[in-house]
Amino acid sequence: MKILGNIIWFIFGGVEIAIEYFLAGVVLLITIIGIPFGLQCFKLGVLALWPFGSEVKKQSGKTGCISTGMNILWFFLGGILICLTHVLFGILFYITIIGIPFGNQHFKLAQIALTPFGREIVN
Repeated sequence: MKILGNIIWFIFGGVEIAIEYFLAGVVLLITIIGIPFGLQCFKLGVLALWPFGSEVKKQSGKTGCISTGMNILWFFLGGILICLTHVLFGILFYITIIGIPFGNQHFKLAQIALTPFGREIVN
């Protein structure tokens, strides 16, 4: 089921979401200050390509106060807008019965889009 879900997701919007994340990551990598944020965009882009069968977990070990500070910066510099977009799409998918699995994936993306530092994607 996860293979079929990933194929449908990829064809009907997943590739566009991933391209947006990858382009934002490349733009952020151009500046030295934006490198950590660009890497998080790549993490989100990989999850946006194949979300079915992947889980978002907190990284094992101590992430420290740096990830908390970076999450606060991420939140105010665009993370809240990305999260709200995924929540909106998730709600729209929940309107139809067949779209509920895709809404679940948007809510998963919204969770990591809000605070990506200190989290990892596990297949």
